[in-house]
Amino acid sequence: MVFSSNPLSLSVPEPAFESWLRDSGYLEVLDHRTATVATTTTTTNSDSSTTSTTTITSYLLSHFLTFLSLFTLNPFSKLTADDFSGQTPSWTYGFLGLCDSYSFPSSPAQARLRVHENVKRYARNYATLFIIFFACTLYQMPLALVGLISCLALWDVFKFCGDRWGLDQYPVVQQCLIRIAQCVAAVILIFSNVQMALFCALGISYAGIIFHAAFRTLAPAKQPSRGRKDGAHRVDNRCSNSC
Repeated sequence: MVFSSNPLSLSVPEPAFESWLRDSGYLEVLDHRTATVATTTTTTNSDSSTTSTTTITSYLLSHFLTFLSLFTLNPFSKLTADDFSGQTPSWTYGFLGLCDSYSFPSSPAQARLRVHENVKRYARNYATLFIIFFACTLYQMPLALVGLISCLALWDVFKFCGDRWGLDQYPVVQQCLIRIAQCVAAVILIFSNVQMALFCALGISYAGIIFHAAFRTLAPAKQPSRGRKDGAHRVDNRCSNSC
């Protein structure tokens, strides 16, 4: 059904409307709207096809391209320091969610939207998971753990000796000793293979962030009340009618 445009209605630009949805906390509406647009486009292209084989091929190709687009995204492009200062979302309902909280992104645009918003939302959860992965990696590599502890002990000894000997009064000597301590710490870290443990933790954490953020559907910023639920339904219906 096509609705005729109302000349008295206010025309809002697309980026401004999406920004209002994001700032108002209607992330689930924004996610559903992006999926609806992608589904409408796919249906229109499928209707023009003559065979079911072409439709299945285009469907698989679109999902494959969406999956490949995950590796071209920069999940930290919109991340700020303020995202780490808030409260940590709950690990059960907020971070993991239920079975219906996950779905394959319908388009690269929806995948990009989910990744950017979920990384900002669950920044503290992802940071905690990285620390856990790094600790598990160090547990599997005892030499790297010993090297990291040795470097921390080296800097503690250097700070204690600097305060006791009053190296602040001799800045040239202090800078020379700092450079020497940095070189010694770098040698210890390299020979104890700490960089490999850090690389493994970063790789596993990055893969987990990308896949969780892309497949996790956008949830409301806060648990909505009844009035807010009705408002979200009205916005959702308006988006469905306009799409």
